[in-house]
Amino acid sequence: MFKNGPEYEERLARPFVPPTVTLKQIHDAVPKHLLQKDPLRSTGYVVRDVFFCALFFAFGAAIEPLVSSNFLGFVPLTSPWQATLARSLLWLTYWWWQGIAFTSFFCIGRHGKEGCSLCLPQLGHGTMYKSWWANNILGFLLDTFVLAPFFAWKVSHNAHHKAVNSIERDENYVPHLRSHYNLPPKERATTADYAEVFEETPLFTAVRMFVMQAMGWWLYLSCNKLGAKMYPKGTNHFSPYSPLFKDGQRLSIFISDVGLIGMMSLLYLFGQAYGWKALVAYYVIPYILCNHWYDICHPLMVTFLHHSDPTIPHFRKEEWSFLRGAASTVDRPTLGWIGRFFFHNVAHDHVAHHFFSHIPFYHQPAVTDAIKAVLRENYNYDSTNTFYALYRSFTECVFIEDEGSIVFYKNKNGVAARHVAEDAITAIKKEGWTQEDQDKLAEGALSDSTRSE
Repeated sequence: MFKNGPEYEERLARPFVPPTVTLKQIHDAVPKHLLQKDPLRSTGYVVRDVFFCALFFAFGAAIEPLVSSNFLGFVPLTSPWQATLARSLLWLTYWWWQGIAFTSFFCIGRHGKEGCSLCLPQLGHGTMYKSWWANNILGFLLDTFVLAPFFAWKVSHNAHHKAVNSIERDENYVPHLRSHYNLPPKERATTADYAEVFEETPLFTAVRMFVMQAMGWWLYLSCNKLGAKMYPKGTNHFSPYSPLFKDGQRLSIFISDVGLIGMMSLLYLFGQAYGWKALVAYYVIPYILCNHWYDICHPLMVTFLHHSDPTIPHFRKEEWSFLRGAASTVDRPTLGWIGRFFFHNVAHDHVAHHFFSHIPFYHQPAVTDAIKAVLRENYNYDSTNTFYALYRSFTECVFIEDEGSIVFYKNKNGVAARHVAEDAITAIKKEGWTQEDQDKLAEGALSDSTRSE
């Protein structure tokens, strides 16, 4: 459980060489029927997610009556400690599964902006329906229920898809530079220099991880924590006039804010009517767990584990391309069948999501099979236990160098786990692909083309 997966070890053992395949080869490998939306099937998944959320609420509401009635007389609880134990186990079960169900709302809500590569994910990407209204209204409602600003997040996540792993242009989990920590140049830095900045106790590391997993999503939304460095201090996802947004997007940001205020008002009314303890038990604790899965799986801090990995490169502008960025992410079997069922393949098929974010999530497993045969050694998969991988990335993905066109994270000792092959650094040739073309490709708005990268 607490060791690297064999795929991770295999990547560590070889220097990085950028992909030499073309976008045309990748697109040609995917059968065209996998790009099509099935509205009836999409609706079935939305109904399924709502059903399970309601089912878990019903389970939570039944906990106290079941314990008080000795499970309808079938399980006599003769001692107070037995009732306490039974109650605790039932509430823990409810919190786990409702947290999973809340996350499913976020994941399916991301798949809906028509013609765009957003991943709120499915409704935010427009992958569920052909109708702009169906994608955006359903995405707005589902995301608002879990206090996610649908339209605001959609804008920044779209920017992430256009520039994934670009040091200058990416929106999410942009690595800190050596200069951020005021470290000496690598030629002069000593062990003591690194220890002075990064040395900490295991307890403090655990506290920082807890803060990131419990509150990282809101820190990103409210103050751009670990967001793009190009924005000024105070940048957030709630102000319609934030530098994140363009003039034509400001009304939708206001609508997101109104939705959040409305949902928080409903929660306040619920607390007044049924008690604040009930609000915490039924909604707040599952919501905190939902935030944890946001940060691990995709969303929202968008893709910490998918893009922050010691073996995955980041690119500066002279070496970045849409293909290289999309290929520089990792598929992970997060929570096994639970992740596939409730998280809609967002962790299992994240590479396919970046190459074809405009397709329905239920086609992504087949797309993954198609493109990994083309990417070959540049397809990244990691079977490492998700929680151990989270700890590994959190402690080893510390900073990158201020120079270098293709760079890897360095750990607290200033050592990178992987390096670029000596003859691999060459300026990319886009051969007809302008930046506008690549942005359109990221949005799913560029049809299959005969041009190659």
